[in-house]
Amino acid sequence: MQPLPLFPLPLVLVPGLVLPLTAFEPRYRALCRYLQDQREDRRVFGVVALRAGRDVREGAGALYDVGCTAVVRDLTALDDGRFELVTSGALRFRVHELDASADTPWATGLVTPMEDPEGEPARAAALAVRVSAAFSAYRSRLGGSDEPVAVTSPRVLSYLATAGMVLSLPERQALLELPDAVARLEAVQHLLAREDALLQATRALPQTSPDLSYLTPN
Repeated sequence: MQPLPLFPLPLVLVPGLVLPLTAFEPRYRALCRYLQDQREDRRVFGVVALRAGRDVREGAGALYDVGCTAVVRDLTALDDGRFELVTSGALRFRVHELDASADTPWATGLVTPMEDPEGEPARAAALAVRVSAAFSAYRSRLGGSDEPVAVTSPRVLSYLATAGMVLSLPERQALLELPDAVARLEAVQHLLAREDALLQATRALPQTSPDLSYLTPN
């Protein structure tokens, strides 16, 4: 296990997603000052989703078990003491516990990195073709681009769809936690079929459309 500064949020960060943040709480201002003092290649913290109605001060039980590291691409100190950050999701990790001895104003987790395989190659490639077509159609129905989704790998596609679909936090978290791209693409295919059926039945768009401008495949 290794220590990692944590930034709990009511959202799920996935590898490849660009996430802009504003740090205004004193503990996260302190985290940003700490990051400023690090070498650029060490400006990394962990984003982990908060369970509904919970607070990180309750301990690790308030957090989901799997998060994603956020690599700081830009860090700007504002005149009022807040910080603006631009980060991108990189690697999944598992939270085992919070480090009570860390003596930091922010939560520090004891984590282990998670492998992120694609799964059986032939199955992954076949799923990628089907999911790419279904996800492109889904984006078009939500008023997005008509262009086919460019896919560099099944793994990248699995995270593009995870980030780009209108899902509840627990659904998105469940996708993040799946063991490989094959399992994720299979789940995404099922969810896309569900959403297609709902859209056709209700002929209404989801209340919140996904902002796909922040998707940047690794």
